[in-house]
Amino acid sequence: MARRRKGRDISGWIVIDKPAGPSSNAVVGRVRHAFDARKAGHAGTLDPAATGILAVALGEATKTVPYVTDAEKTYRFTVRWGVATNTDDAEGEVIETARDRPAPEAIEAALPAFTGDIEQVPPAYSAVKIEGERAYARARAGEDVALAARPLHVARLALVSVPDPDHAVLEMTCGKGGYVRAIARDLGRVLGCLGHVRTLRRTASGPFDLDDAIAFDALDSATDDMLLPLETALESLPEARCNDLAAAKLRNGNPAPVIATTAGYGEEAWASCAGRAVAVGHYRAGELHPKRVFAP
Repeated sequence: MARRRKGRDISGWIVIDKPAGPSSNAVVGRVRHAFDARKAGHAGTLDPAATGILAVALGEATKTVPYVTDAEKTYRFTVRWGVATNTDDAEGEVIETARDRPAPEAIEAALPAFTGDIEQVPPAYSAVKIEGERAYARARAGEDVALAARPLHVARLALVSVPDPDHAVLEMTCGKGGYVRAIARDLGRVLGCLGHVRTLRRTASGPFDLDDAIAFDALDSATDDMLLPLETALESLPEARCNDLAAAKLRNGNPAPVIATTAGYGEEAWASCAGRAVAVGHYRAGELHPKRVFAP
């Protein structure tokens, strides 16, 4: 019999404004310890040098992680022109330099090509798997890593400011799997000046933004009222309201009738009873067919 993990059965979301330095997994460990939670997980990795929103789920809320992971995220980042690195950020080794610097008008003109449905090659130093092994592990071992391009939807890419000729600040909103480092790398190539990410900050992740976030150090005095409800992560799905009897059936994994919903036939929706999430499933002919249920 597997050993039961120690900790409290506590559920909800906590949004951390991650500082530069700790890894995403280290932040999750700190959160889990602060709340003495039995189970915790995050919705979208941030590199150690990156800052900003890291949404951490506790308990039953971990079942809603995919709905935040798959949602759009917004980043504000600074590109350093004239230098390419092997990691496409300031942590890597310089592999090439250029003298040219782009004018603001040239940067603006290049951005539409990186907006909409594009193909993006992830950085060699990334967590993409190659035959079961992380690309960064192969790159660190000195291998020549060649990754295939992947589809990415970029909803918005805008120039925010040009503080000096060597730097530009941009903001991007994109779907799952986007690499800001690859945008900086490819934009630098197109502009003929090279480039890499100098600073990166995530300002929104699905339903969460910086207004929801607490400072990392605030975990030293964490209280349960800091948690956001599990249901916050489900706001992109239509709600299907049900009564107590239907809620009991759904929690046992059985289809049950709903009182009201805006979901169309076959659409994914979340069932609620008295405002609390009961299950996520597909709506068909007046019933929700659960695929994931939440303990009361």
